[in-house]
Amino acid sequence: MGDLGLAALLGLLEGLTEFIPVSSTGHLLLASHFLGFESTGKTFEVVIQLGAVLALMSIYAAKLLGLAMASGHDPDARRALIGLLLAFLPAVVVGLLAHDFIKRVLFESPMLISVMLILGGIVLVVIDRIAPAPQVFDATKLPLRKAFLIGVFQCVAMIPGVSRSGATIVGALMLGVEKRAAAEFSFLLSLPTMAAAVGYDLFKSRDVLDFGALSEIAVGFAVAFITALFVVRAVLNFVGKHGYAIFGWWRIIVGLVAMAALSQGF
Repeated sequence: MGDLGLAALLGLLEGLTEFIPVSSTGHLLLASHFLGFESTGKTFEVVIQLGAVLALMSIYAAKLLGLAMASGHDPDARRALIGLLLAFLPAVVVGLLAHDFIKRVLFESPMLISVMLILGGIVLVVIDRIAPAPQVFDATKLPLRKAFLIGVFQCVAMIPGVSRSGATIVGALMLGVEKRAAAEFSFLLSLPTMAAAVGYDLFKSRDVLDFGALSEIAVGFAVAFITALFVVRAVLNFVGKHGYAIFGWWRIIVGLVAMAALSQGF
């Protein structure tokens, strides 16, 4: 496979997995490991995430702008924005404190990623079955305490293979948020979280970033953007009807296959 083909494949993988609870980072790191792909300073992997972020922003920009404009006179809109801020803050604190450890240690362990994919899949399958009856059906109307606790759950996703969306969705389901609303709140929370994470990654790696392969980066970015557009629109309808178990089983299968391959020296 040529460089552009590999870039398109990884961009497709990023777009398909970023906003579903299967761990886009885990999938990208495992794919890069098995395909022998390495970019200086993880430039490619970091930049193509921006494609997924922009795709989500294009979908939710009007909604967020509406909340911001109404927040001055509408207490519900103001509470929704405060809730997103409260949910975002735990990731900021933990991310700043643990960034170097995560990048230098955990990101270099494909076996850890495989294990976390399996464990996270089991958790997702179980929670999808035993979650309490939903009490909140609108992602913009979460009580502030629930929003903050979902943000605490999100911090677990800093371990590669856990999944940011998976952690927030599991937390939301356990706190009585309806399945579709849980996914939508995860999407909204991902905007500041991913933007901050990508920006901080770029800043911390500024001395080793390599934009020499701009054509590959551009292809991966574009494919991630286009794919994420379709995925975000489809996921809300899917989980509202079918729940999250299928994503849990996918994680388990991928984790087991990767673990078997790693144990054989691949």
